[in-house]
Amino acid sequence: MSYYLNQYHKLAAITNNPRLTLDNNLVENAIRPMALGRKNYLFAGSHKAAQHAAMLYSFFGSCKTQGIDPLKWLSQTLEQIPDHKANRLEELLPGYSRKK
Repeated sequence: MSYYLNQYHKLAAITNNPRLTLDNNLVENAIRPMALGRKNYLFAGSHKAAQHAAMLYSFFGSCKTQGIDPLKWLSQTLEQIPDHKANRLEELLPGYSRKK
């Protein structure tokens, strides 16, 4: 009962706001692939291979969260690179136009 009384204001916020939930299943499901990948990097063969795998994993995760097709992005970006200014490479990142 003591715990409930000490946490009442937080529980009241959850019951009064329908956007808040009592569990964190959505977050746990979103980060599960990263946790599994982290474990798999132990068996990548070398530290460099694990770094490369982590970069690719991060790239695909970023594309997924932004609703970007990685293959389409990659083909468009490879076409743009030759004519793109080197000091503006961040503009080629997935989802850059959405940040503005």
